[in-house]
Amino acid sequence: MNIQIINGPNLNLLGVREKSIYGDSSFEDYLVALRKRYANITINYYQSNVEGEIINKLHEVGFSSDGIVINAGAYTHTSVAISDAIAGIKTPVIEVHISNVYKREEFRHKSLLATNCRGVIAGFGMDSYRLAVENFVNG
Repeated sequence: MNIQIINGPNLNLLGVREKSIYGDSSFEDYLVALRKRYANITINYYQSNVEGEIINKLHEVGFSSDGIVINAGAYTHTSVAISDAIAGIKTPVIEVHISNVYKREEFRHKSLLATNCRGVIAGFGMDSYRLAVENFVNG
């Protein structure tokens, strides 16, 4: 099994930015533990602050991966283009968020991506990623 994780803007700052919301662990540290837990599958990771690069990655892996876990960050609420890219690929996608977006600013309550995703997981910290991987592993 081959799972692709895609993180969007500002998620390269995990462990540094707004620790009260996002925690104090970097994603790279979390990824080591996630890969160890699921040693029998390949978990690839990609992060970009650029919308077009995220779309390119979706196109690149969206016909060959078994699942995509995406945290598009703020693009979740603004990007018709990323939503269209998800709709255009064959690989199922799960949208994740570290924070509970529904406890935050009103503009974060609307996802443009969710309608094209298998599901949405939000508010479980970094564990949101594990829950998404678990869904792919268990079918």
